[in-house]
Amino acid sequence: MDPVIVVHGGAWAIPDQISEASVKGVKTAASEGFAVLKKRGSALNAVELAVRAMEDNPVFDAGHGAVLDADGEVELDAIIMDGKTLAAGAVSSIRNISNPVTFARSVMEKTDHVMLTDRGANLFADGLGIPKLATETLVTENERKEWEHYQKYAQGVKELFNAQWDHDTVGAVAVDCDGNVACATSTGGIRNKMVGRVGDSPIIGSGGYADNHSGAVSCTGHGESIMKVTLARLILFHMEQGKAAGQAAEVSLQYMGERVHGGGGAIVVSNKGDWAAKFTTERMAWASVKEDIMSYGLNPKEIFSEHIQD
Repeated sequence: MDPVIVVHGGAWAIPDQISEASVKGVKTAASEGFAVLKKRGSALNAVELAVRAMEDNPVFDAGHGAVLDADGEVELDAIIMDGKTLAAGAVSSIRNISNPVTFARSVMEKTDHVMLTDRGANLFADGLGIPKLATETLVTENERKEWEHYQKYAQGVKELFNAQWDHDTVGAVAVDCDGNVACATSTGGIRNKMVGRVGDSPIIGSGGYADNHSGAVSCTGHGESIMKVTLARLILFHMEQGKAAGQAAEVSLQYMGERVHGGGGAIVVSNKGDWAAKFTTERMAWASVKEDIMSYGLNPKEIFSEHIQD
């Protein structure tokens, strides 16, 4: 079958000054992931590589673009899931690691567990020899200034969500030539969040889910709302009931908005290659590649297409 990859760079009120860089970043990530699929590589490898590309890009709140918590530290979360076996790996509240998605895959492949968190996760990373980076390396100068501003004016997480300024996560979903699906999601959290706060991103069924019987989903937005409705699994439930990927995402996001008043977005791919990128926030940078055609967008109801070069 024709492989497909879809990526997102976070559903939030992306400011104009980084909108172009955000779109460029997701297009690059989608291209790198699709290059794996085009060589008959696995969906799992494709989503990991795509998310790593965004973790390495400081325009996104993941890895090198992470935000600071209330103590001025970086705490990172990520998940990766293989739809063929339902194997999953997740990490939360990890520090000073540039590519949490790859670390999450290590949890999946090298332990008997699904999730490791905080001190234990960091000890496991040390045991694997994963290099640690200084906090300053993962945080941009602009983020440090923004954090200091919020500290000065004592603006809390609730106000940040009301402003829809800091809803940022990255993710990827894919189906490969063999019909296997996978998902990956990674985030640096919310600026000024409580130390130890974990959102939806690393939670199986909320921030992401993949099952060859239906498809794969990666979510972004208000983490607490996403967890309350287990958004990723809810979308796949609607697909299992016969809805197309786009309709399943729209119905689920609408339900989340009505039921718990949360905004967000999701990228979806079915096991047949049907895909969608939907959101209820002001903007979401996303891109997909299928049959050498890249589609991408930023604003509601916006979709552009171009042929990618070999």
